Amino acid sequence: MRLWKGTLLLVMSLTFVSLTASAAEKDPTIPRVPADQLATAKAMKNPLQATPENIAKGKAIFEGKGTCFTCHGLSGKGDGDAGKALDPTPRDFSSPQFHGLRTDGEMFWVIKNGSAGTGMIAYNPAMITDEETWQVILYERSFKGK
Repeated sequence: MRLWKGTLLLVMSLTFVSLTASAAEKDPTIPRVPADQLATAKAMKNPLQATPENIAKGKAIFEGKGTCFTCHGLSGKGDGDAGKALDPTPRDFSSPQFHGLRTDGEMFWVIKNGSAGTGMIAYNPAMITDEETWQVILYERSFKGK
């Protein structure tokens, strides 16, 4: 049931993107959280420590049930097979500039709420929990500079 639900969400996401895409964007300076919610999102702190165990759990979710890799790629560069068809393109988590500008709270907000005008749909709580979301963020942070 979960796999079917995840596949359905991915198909819906790709369909949504093809209907609403605007312009290519790999610019990490552009926030994906609406301006009226940005301060609240930025204030959110990851309650989990970046331990090897939490990062490994985040990797398993990123490459598994979270299906993050399909758009962001296994290396987090935004070059996954499904991501190649998206406009704007998925975020590049290897970009040091991205990590310098975006807070964990902003990343959490986007995973939880999706990002209007992009292919990013809400994955929490449909596919992953709050704790799993924070673990994925820890893993995404491990791509910095790679």
